[in-house]
Amino acid sequence: MWRRLWQPPPPDDPAGLPQPALFDPAAFRSGDALVWVGHATVLLHLGGRVWLTDPVWRRRVGPLPGLGPERRTPPGVPWAALPPVDRILLSHDHYDHLDAPALRRLARRFGPRLVVVAPPGYRRWLARRGLPRVVELAWGQAWDDPPARVRAWPAQHWTRRGPCDTNRRGWSAWGLEVAGRKVFFAGDTGYGPHLAAIGGAWGPVDVALLPIGAYAPREVMAPVHLDPEEAVRAYLDLGGRGALVPIHWGTFRLSDEPLDEPPRRLAAAWQAAGLPPERLWRLRPGEVRRLG
Repeated sequence: MWRRLWQPPPPDDPAGLPQPALFDPAAFRSGDALVWVGHATVLLHLGGRVWLTDPVWRRRVGPLPGLGPERRTPPGVPWAALPPVDRILLSHDHYDHLDAPALRRLARRFGPRLVVVAPPGYRRWLARRGLPRVVELAWGQAWDDPPARVRAWPAQHWTRRGPCDTNRRGWSAWGLEVAGRKVFFAGDTGYGPHLAAIGGAWGPVDVALLPIGAYAPREVMAPVHLDPEEAVRAYLDLGGRGALVPIHWGTFRLSDEPLDEPPRRLAAAWQAAGLPPERLWRLRPGEVRRLG
């Protein structure tokens, strides 16, 4: 969306874009596991519950049907194969993260079992779309949902869905802890000292879901989006112990870099940092990865 109007889109190598895998619901539900659906949407099975981050299934993300960036890779979990969802973690209100049609469909399908965990300012918006069970957490607050505990952590970002609501709702990263296992979902964030502060207070984490795309041009994107090298720094800030799962790439064209570039730069930065290759989990959409 930030590309200059007179410049053509950068070329993408189709072989470098995410190639969906066949989602196996039985494998997903057989123990603690995660699946990258696409962009910032991740499905987690932890402690017997199913958690979903920033659910987006639409072909285009924008304020009106037919407008906005178009999906370049299909969701890794087809809607019909989606297991019953218990909890949703919402990071912020941008259209590529907060998808009203998906939330309405989740409400109709799974009804009163659903609880949405969100930053401040979303309760009425969600209730109007059929999701009245909402827990709003400001940074530093936590919600005990045995056997889980959810913590709201700072992120360096912003919010807006219309011309007159800039920063009227909050934004957050999330920490999810179940039976001693810690999963960090960054949502969207620029790089800053808040990441080391989170690592010092809560780390090390076992799984870091970190965005690696939508970073160019840096003069525009640096305050609000990590680039791949910063994602490696963020992983180290969070404790550098567990797995890094790169998200927020290869799904929607939101910025100037080629869609296939982020994982190449991430792999190079990971190797340059001397980190174990088995801890970098570049998942295919729909691929089930067991935790432990």
